[in-house]
Amino acid sequence: MKHDTIVNQPVIETERFVLRPLRRSDVGLIEMYAGNETVAKMTATVPHPLPPGSTEAYIQRVSAEGTSEHVWAIDGIAGGDPEIMGLIALADVDPGLVEIGYWVAPAFWNWGIASEVVSTIVENNPLNNKTMFASVFQDNPASARVLTNCGFQYIGDAESFSVARDASVATWTYSKKLD
Repeated sequence: MKHDTIVNQPVIETERFVLRPLRRSDVGLIEMYAGNETVAKMTATVPHPLPPGSTEAYIQRVSAEGTSEHVWAIDGIAGGDPEIMGLIALADVDPGLVEIGYWVAPAFWNWGIASEVVSTIVENNPLNNKTMFASVFQDNPASARVLTNCGFQYIGDAESFSVARDASVATWTYSKKLD
């Protein structure tokens, strides 16, 4: 019998959802939502189509001791919604600096989930960082609005490689001081 790894990561509860570490039982819903071509193409790292076993490997990697990527499931059970509505992650860049990344399943777009989740992570600052930054593809203005609505400031244009698109894509970069 395999057991889920206990991840030393805070659980953050709101009235609408719980942000919690990933667990093996999340594989099916993550694959269904992240496997959506539109979702994958708005991320830098999610391939499309998802290779067999990639979600299990991802959960194992981000659950490992000493990981530099801290991932929370957006669990809507508390509000009567599905157990997985999307994911949000903080990736260590330098001491005190993390990159925030997130995706929300298409079934929950225009519900305000992304703004509420990003705002919750910023307010709770679970890793006690001084600065968060994020990059969004320029053909995803909704994600840029989420960041600006949460107090992130535009700092410039750049490019990121999208695995799902197999191409470099123009991005807007944002940052937020947490002092």
